[in-house]
Amino acid sequence: MSLSPLQLPLPLQTSLKATSRGTAPGWAVKQRQLFDLLNESAKRFIAKYTRPDGTLIWRNDWPGMDGSDDPYEGFMNLALLHALGGDDFLHEASRRIWEGITFQWTEYGQIHREFDAYYDWMHHGEGYLYFYFLGLSGPALLKDRQRAVRFANMYTGDDAEAPNYDKEKKLIRSPLNGSKGPRFIASAEDWSTHRGILDNYLAPYEDIPGVDFASRKCKWSDDTIYAHLLSMMNERMNRGDVPLNLNATGLVANAFMHTADDKYKQWVVDYLAAWSERAARNGGLIPDNVGLNDEIGEYNDGKWWGGYYGYRWPHGFMTVIEPITNATMNAVLLTGDMEQLGLARRQIDLNWSLRKQSEDGRTVVPYKHFDAGWADFREASVRYPIYLWTVSMAAEDLERINRIPKSYNWDEVVIPNVSGKDALTGRDTKHFISNTEPWFRYMNGELPDYPDRILDANFKLITKQLDRMDSPMGDPAQWSSSYNDDDFSSIHIWQELCPVYMESLVQLTLGGPMHISHGGFQHGRFRYFDGDRKRVGLPLDTAALVEQLSDDSATLHLVNTSMFESHTVVIQGGTFGEHDIISATVLDTEDQAGQTVQVNSKWLQVELLPGAAIRLSLMMSRYVNEPTYDGPWSRKSVEPLLTGRTE
Repeated sequence: MSLSPLQLPLPLQTSLKATSRGTAPGWAVKQRQLFDLLNESAKRFIAKYTRPDGTLIWRNDWPGMDGSDDPYEGFMNLALLHALGGDDFLHEASRRIWEGITFQWTEYGQIHREFDAYYDWMHHGEGYLYFYFLGLSGPALLKDRQRAVRFANMYTGDDAEAPNYDKEKKLIRSPLNGSKGPRFIASAEDWSTHRGILDNYLAPYEDIPGVDFASRKCKWSDDTIYAHLLSMMNERMNRGDVPLNLNATGLVANAFMHTADDKYKQWVVDYLAAWSERAARNGGLIPDNVGLNDEIGEYNDGKWWGGYYGYRWPHGFMTVIEPITNATMNAVLLTGDMEQLGLARRQIDLNWSLRKQSEDGRTVVPYKHFDAGWADFREASVRYPIYLWTVSMAAEDLERINRIPKSYNWDEVVIPNVSGKDALTGRDTKHFISNTEPWFRYMNGELPDYPDRILDANFKLITKQLDRMDSPMGDPAQWSSSYNDDDFSSIHIWQELCPVYMESLVQLTLGGPMHISHGGFQHGRFRYFDGDRKRVGLPLDTAALVEQLSDDSATLHLVNTSMFESHTVVIQGGTFGEHDIISATVLDTEDQAGQTVQVNSKWLQVELLPGAAIRLSLMMSRYVNEPTYDGPWSRKSVEPLLTGRTE
């Protein structure tokens, strides 16, 4: 990739050189083999399911509001793979396909001004991960920056065409929102593509005529019941704010990282604070609905439960705590203030305080609240405390993790499937993310063979996905014309077939768990750049392993697997440059300290001669820099954005 006009060389003040040839460890060889497999799999996936213009080979219509997120999800990892060090072709291909999907779903009628016209922030969050990954797959283009600002302004109250945000009351005005503003009234067509799927879901309310709430099923496909559903949801659910909208903090934080404009940082902090105040008003527990006047339960008979994607319908606590976790992590990223994690910590603690013993002796917590009280008691998820711990490195978050009984084997490395749950552990596998627990164990000095095991599992997953691509279901000509096929949902098909999944590479190289699938940034302790080719990602032949993390340090192992070529890697503190590297100490195989150099920068350059490796103990100061997508060669004073007509 050539050096673009928006990049200027930036001298790196500190560098190290690894000179001694050696035999590459097994994990390093597997890492590079996995990059090769992913690159080739990406080419085949693109060739089979997209046209040259980036549009997808698919049906000629899609009438419902649910769906623009899914094609983005199916192809978003092309950009993430490039950011990690995947082939150069991925930079162009990931942008071309993003443009193709955006055009295609505009023609279907759901995307407007390049952003989803209206839907909820569980689905916006999933789909716009692609957009965030494009930021990491830099250098940023004018289109990236222009869109980041335009999209964020739809949620800061600065876009008259999309009046989603009430600046005075600090609330997003509907759970259904987007480039056309709040959607207070949903139509019959909006839900048309998913009526069959929703037949198997819990009813949104206990008093829907013709529905037995106790059956845990609601017949959306029945026209009479469907009419009642639409009327009741429009009356009770589609006006006012819900915690799910906290996922919008990612879109606004994304704009900050493209612009460094403090108004976006302030919006994230203010909106999170508004929800903290609502929780305080509700006795500490965050309500799942407030009306347009910021009154809890304003359209719901005063009930703090029963909002859209709230405590009752459809998933319960998961879709309350996830956006809170995302928002609090975003606020720490932007401010460096660990107190911003408070709302997530308090909600996890309150949920834990409601625990009880099940009949089979397990410790369970409630995931739902009905009119009769707390319900749907299940084991607490360890994922959200782990995410908080990766940010805070605090003892209190470690305690939140360790208090949860290990009712399944946290050491088990899982090969995820497409069902949404792994059959062995019951772990969620959305976006094929399933090994957060064993990664956490490895970071805490357990599971020394975890790198090899997770890489092996990743190879098996890709092999399975390639087999699925080659099977009859992988042939686009065979896909059903039904909106709700019995074998697979046609709108999810690209996710179910995609072979470009790399949980192992993210965990091992960046030093963090995979993103929260419903809109979370890809946080990590490090990011890398190729010092020779002046591009994002690990250089060719180079492998990286984060072996240990603490509040003020990390241990990093770099290996050049080529016996003939030298490579220069630039280590960055934090995925978004939020951390400084204070010093670097070379470690031998017995962890004995050797040379120490002072760095005092977010970047450290390491030259790896052929076959050379180096282990470094890096002292760090975390969350001291404003986060940005800029790399070590990006020019800070970028060209101004384009401005349009005013009349």
